Amino acid sequence: MIVPVELVLPVIPVAAGVFDTQVLKHVMLAGPIVKLVLLLLVVFSVVSWAIIFLKFRLLKGIERNQAGFARAFAEGKSLSALYEQAEKGEKSPLTEVFRAGYIELTRIQRERGENTQGGRPASFPVDNVSRAMYKTTHEQIGGMEDLLPFLATTGSATPFIGLFGTVWGIMNAFSGIATTGNATLATVAPGIAEALVATAAGLAAAIPSVMAYNYFLTRIRTVHTRIDSFTAEFINFLERKVEKG
Repeated sequence: MIVPVELVLPVIPVAAGVFDTQVLKHVMLAGPIVKLVLLLLVVFSVVSWAIIFLKFRLLKGIERNQAGFARAFAEGKSLSALYEQAEKGEKSPLTEVFRAGYIELTRIQRERGENTQGGRPASFPVDNVSRAMYKTTHEQIGGMEDLLPFLATTGSATPFIGLFGTVWGIMNAFSGIATTGNATLATVAPGIAEALVATAAGLAAAIPSVMAYNYFLTRIRTVHTRIDSFTAEFINFLERKVEKG
């Protein structure tokens, strides 16, 4: 006998609804320790998602801004025009690194002008500009990596927190069996199901955090590489300028 398709399809959402209701029921019937574990996991998850959205918006803006600024530098704009663009435009690690290099450059040029008496000024030390830019680079990269350790902690700790809740719940379930002396499946299953909810919650908090942590680290490394390339191009530009006198 062939069962009509339209008679089978409505069963899926009904079953899903029953499953969701059962999970909520298990959470409500869980013991105080398991509920505390679940609350802690919810806090970890909420904070992690807030960090994920914050970092995603931050890196998206940084990549857009640094692409435009690098393009302006490649087009041959004057350093003073680039500095004005960096001052008035949207801030990003790349513009901050350029500002550090430009400020150090102008300081050296001013000191050279003050210390030169008549003759040709000595070539200014390009290494000073390079050190200033690399110092700012490390500061900016450190700023982008803020809060990422929390994602790493969430990814590594929440599965074990959930496992603790599961173990505690199973201990209570078996303790109840020992008290009542009834070891049927109907008696054991609810307690174990309540305990396993903690493990599921721990994994639900850990998996997005680990994925986001690795994703953001990759994007930050890309930004770092672009800044290092820009710094090398800027230093080469200054060295060519010094050689021309």
